[in-house]
Amino acid sequence: MLPLLSPPVLALPPIVAEAQPHVHIRFLEFFAANIRNANTRRAYAKAARDFLGWCHSHGVRHLEEIVPIHVAAWVEKLGQSLAPPSVKQRLAAIRHLFDWLVTGQVIATNPAASVRGPAHSARRGRTPVLEAQEARALLDAIDISTPAGLRDRALIGIMIYSFARVGAALAMKRDDVFVQGRRLWLRLHEKGGKRHEMPCHHILEDYLLSYIETCGINEGRGPLFRTIARGTKALSATPLRQAEVHAMVRRRARNVGIGTRIGNHSFRATGITTYLKNGGSLENAAAMANHSSTRTTQLYDRRRDEISLAEVERVRI
Repeated sequence: MLPLLSPPVLALPPIVAEAQPHVHIRFLEFFAANIRNANTRRAYAKAARDFLGWCHSHGVRHLEEIVPIHVAAWVEKLGQSLAPPSVKQRLAAIRHLFDWLVTGQVIATNPAASVRGPAHSARRGRTPVLEAQEARALLDAIDISTPAGLRDRALIGIMIYSFARVGAALAMKRDDVFVQGRRLWLRLHEKGGKRHEMPCHHILEDYLLSYIETCGINEGRGPLFRTIARGTKALSATPLRQAEVHAMVRRRARNVGIGTRIGNHSFRATGITTYLKNGGSLENAAAMANHSSTRTTQLYDRRRDEISLAEVERVRI
């Protein structure tokens, strides 16, 4: 068994399972050796299972029987229920998988290489963003008399005040919060193995110190954000997962009457938008968010939403 791979990845699709043993190994190596990011691994595995399962249900029994028309038909089917970016991501997963099989001499050509995905161009991100007052109300409503409340406030604070992705925040260890120049600093482990360090906002510093000191998180390499142990209401040694954070965020938003369907990424977008509204520069926002290009940061800039709303209200009948 391959310890890097979760059970859903280890479950071989029928077309692969019915092939020779060396095909099994090459297929699993694509996820274990070629993909280092756990989230990408899960997404690509889902796309591979979906496509190969679809092919099997349409009479394809061998990998070498798959041709571009199969990929094109599958992409067309996906477009009926998924947004273009999701379709493009899944097509990219299939392209990379078949490239890997071609170089491993499992098949002769890549059937996905010539298939075009749906056209998509985004000037504005789709991530829901909170107003500064809504974010403040959500944070203030958290009951910090419990370890769960202290943890949730610190985690949401990191995503807002440091523009951290939820995955980077959950990957933090205790020693990724450290003192430098009399200020608290964060060390975030971002996508692509990038290490990003930045100073804490003074409010975030208070959130983090209250959480760490009250809950007694002293292990240097222990996870910073942990689940709550059943029956004890104390922190466990198990790191918090993204799905659990999403459920927590949605629950706390409902509790304060926030109607916007926010998710984990909303806090990163809220922090960037608030920073820009208060006079921050796009270049500095990109550096703080660890974006390689300001074009990516612009997707989080929702300042024009207020302009659009003001213009809409000019229609008076």
